[in-house]
Amino acid sequence: MRRLLFAVLALNLMFILPLWWRYSDISLYLVAWEALIIAPVMLLLPPGLMRRLVGIALVAWALLATLANVGTAATHMAFARPFNIYLDVPLLRAVYHLLVGNVGQLLALCAMVAGIALLLGSVWGLLRLLLPAASYSVKRLSGGVALALLLVGTTGAALELSGVRPVDSARVPLINTTRFQWQQITDTHAARLAFSEELENSPIEAQSLPGLEGRNVLLTYIESYGITALDDPRYSGVLLPTLTEMQERLEARDLFVVSGLLDAPIRGGQSWLAHATLLSGRWIDNQLWYRLMLNSGHSTLVDDFSVTGQRTLNVMPAITMAWPEGEAYGFDQIFAAKDIDYAGPALHWVTMPDQFTLDYAQRNLMGEGPLFAQIALISSHAPWTPILPVIEDWSLIGDGQIFAPWETAGDPPEVLWQEIERIRDHYAWSVDYSVKVTGRWAERVVDDNTLMIALGDHQAAPLITGDDASAAVPVHIISGDPALLEPFLARGFVPGTLPPLEPTEDVPRMSELRHWLQADFAEP
Repeated sequence: MRRLLFAVLALNLMFILPLWWRYSDISLYLVAWEALIIAPVMLLLPPGLMRRLVGIALVAWALLATLANVGTAATHMAFARPFNIYLDVPLLRAVYHLLVGNVGQLLALCAMVAGIALLLGSVWGLLRLLLPAASYSVKRLSGGVALALLLVGTTGAALELSGVRPVDSARVPLINTTRFQWQQITDTHAARLAFSEELENSPIEAQSLPGLEGRNVLLTYIESYGITALDDPRYSGVLLPTLTEMQERLEARDLFVVSGLLDAPIRGGQSWLAHATLLSGRWIDNQLWYRLMLNSGHSTLVDDFSVTGQRTLNVMPAITMAWPEGEAYGFDQIFAAKDIDYAGPALHWVTMPDQFTLDYAQRNLMGEGPLFAQIALISSHAPWTPILPVIEDWSLIGDGQIFAPWETAGDPPEVLWQEIERIRDHYAWSVDYSVKVTGRWAERVVDDNTLMIALGDHQAAPLITGDDASAAVPVHIISGDPALLEPFLARGFVPGTLPPLEPTEDVPRMSELRHWLQADFAEP
């Protein structure tokens, strides 16, 4: 009897706990009907090869479904979307490197080992419960209880699947998860074929942009800078004054700025998908599309500016490992972390502060003819600690040693991330820092011959934005030549640094920007 009850309880918890994490409402999910079916079936089957095979198959199924539910809880928290087996398994490597950057390699390895140990322990424990020794025999009372549980579980599951819910807090998570993931696999595979056909049959050709010939075009991404930073009262009190000051300082230097919104393809992470979307003019919202696009030799903005006559440059301070994708874009030069002469400290995941990255680009990479540069800023990437001040005298930045005092400033991530409101405060402050240094840099490098596009790469995770936040990101276009900004005003942008704060479903996609540039600057 105890074995039966332990097995039912263990399976029920295994199926239900990930749902508690995902939905944060225990009352919705208390009973998994499958637990009342699997445990009795296994204990009622006679010992032998058949029971072992059935037991291994059921445990494997239960484990895969549970891992998928854990994955959905995690991807929803990080990216505001469900887990997709077809697309997300390759991201495990990125998760590991994110852990290393935030808590160090030792703790990251310990976390991974602990996860594997928990997985193996769960498998071993379930097999022990569901496959007792051959000498084990079901007593009459235990057999009667098992049959009763089997009847209740089968009836409840049948009613649930037919659309009748006999118990409000009872579900069939094993079956629901399996059906959902299988549907995702079939839908994603079909979409993959359609996307591959689209890449082959409807290419976007490289196009010269005479209207930008001889100009510097600076494409600058601000990490996790979404519209929530401006329209949510928790953050707007920090960011809006900064945008007002930025506009005043730009105007004082006879620089013009217009702002708008674009819809990002992702939320919470995977910034490279936003970069790929903007550069390619295609909607790239998952890793598979990203690989297909790069492998296809699809043209991008890099090609557009190459044929226009610009030197093309990619500055990626977050890249710390081999990055063959960068070469696939065809940039003339790529500056990853190891290629940038930074002598200051790493600041947890952030390899170098944004102000250093921008100063280094200005001092070492610009000034050799017209340039198209993509620069990815990272100081506003989680874990959002420490918070740096803006160094007003840029001549002091040098090789970055000036940032040494901030290596141990503030709480480390493992302390900060114990309090959700402190996390949100640090998010606002870190984005504020990145926006400020971007504005200050614009004052230094933008002139009549420059078009600077500064935008967020994506919204932050739902922990910061809430579950139903828009995917829109602010875009600021800056130039000393107002004629370069007129096409953006015609596209719905507004003068100043404050974009419209009431986005609708009609917010243009980030992929539209390449098409706009091709259409609006096709003439001198």
